[in-house]
Amino acid sequence: LRPFFFVSKQNKRIFYTILELSPLLDSSNMTPEDWAKIAKKLEEHYEKYDGFVILHGTDTMAYTASALSFMCENLGKTVVLTGSQVPIYELQNDGRANLLGALLFAGQFVIPEVCLYFYNKLYRGNRVTKVDAASFNAFSSPNLPPLANAEVDITINWETVWRANTKKKFRVHTNMNRNVGLLRIFPGITAAVVKAFLQPPIEGIVLEAYGSGNAPNNREDLLEELKKAAERKVVILNCTQCLRGSVKTVYATGQVRIYFYDLDINHIRGEADIKCLILFVSQELEAVRDALIPPLACAAAKLGDIDALRAIAEMGGNLSCGDYDGRTPLHIAASEGHLPLVEYLLTSGATVYARDRYGSTPLMNAIRFRHIQVINLLRETGAHLSSQDLENIGTILCSLTAKGDVDGLYAWYLAGADLKQTGYDGRNPLQVAEATGHKEVLDFLRQKQ
Repeated sequence: LRPFFFVSKQNKRIFYTILELSPLLDSSNMTPEDWAKIAKKLEEHYEKYDGFVILHGTDTMAYTASALSFMCENLGKTVVLTGSQVPIYELQNDGRANLLGALLFAGQFVIPEVCLYFYNKLYRGNRVTKVDAASFNAFSSPNLPPLANAEVDITINWETVWRANTKKKFRVHTNMNRNVGLLRIFPGITAAVVKAFLQPPIEGIVLEAYGSGNAPNNREDLLEELKKAAERKVVILNCTQCLRGSVKTVYATGQVRIYFYDLDINHIRGEADIKCLILFVSQELEAVRDALIPPLACAAAKLGDIDALRAIAEMGGNLSCGDYDGRTPLHIAASEGHLPLVEYLLTSGATVYARDRYGSTPLMNAIRFRHIQVINLLRETGAHLSSQDLENIGTILCSLTAKGDVDGLYAWYLAGADLKQTGYDGRNPLQVAEATGHKEVLDFLRQKQ
């Protein structure tokens, strides 16, 4: 592990550590086992870092980005995959720009998705595909605009950013079913080919049909094979071969899907489009809205006004936005101890990892004001103390001990602090308690040792 750091425009020091996996692979040799290896490394180091950059070859980078987006459940931190068309050591290359852009996004912003950064654009990992083998502009997201653009200025489309609306902790799934295949329909495809493809151990297929999901409805032999497979509980998911657009049942040929196994599919990582009402307003009004929402949302959080926050969310407001001090509504709610409001914000996609201009997280705010129930809820959601939060923790704990502040010690303990840390004079809290004679503190520390 090799550390280094940058200073961002926001005057934040961003520390990076390099971890090299072994063996290094040509991306054409990637397998689900390699995806699992990467996912497990993310899980292993998740609480040590605020964001992650994965350097990957371009040939299968879109596959890896998509797979990781489903393997990482309740993701609350930024994960960015990037690579280059031309090696970074070549005089004319795209590697330096892609690497620097990925490092900046992972270090400066909380975009809780598995993303892919390439040629000044940040894409959702499961909506991107490689479209050009001979251009620096090699990737595209045909059915979803980029999450962010990094040109002269960095512009983030916060309305598009996917957020896990849950209070559960981050976890990784590595049990991948490899008995899944891709079947592309083409004119003249034979029933024998389809039958052979659908034989056990196949358990699921993605059927690439024409146009808006059409398949020939005058080929009873093909439909019969699909029907037999569906009756064996083979999951058949229909999609279009086109880069843009989605499956519809406009034409009769698009309705052959009635033979398929009835599978209720909901998008779980932002991989599918949903129908929504979009209200277009002028850019001036959007600018006014974006300027007003942060202070209004934080004011509502201060008052514990859930209805006001709901109204802000319904008008397109980002409930993870920060005010002039970088404090989000969750920071405010945690400071005030508004437990129902904290719960509402967490289930509305607010991130527990946001830091204000002073480097404080919502968890640190809850510790400061001794809001025990809020601490428990934030921890349940995955909030944790980082190395930055634990700077001088031994001295802080010893100071609380000397003052007889059991509530303060208990708050730090629930947040995950080690009560055995030593202060500036080499003593730990228990030794300080024994010296000062605070019986209540002494009993508490002995109980938690």
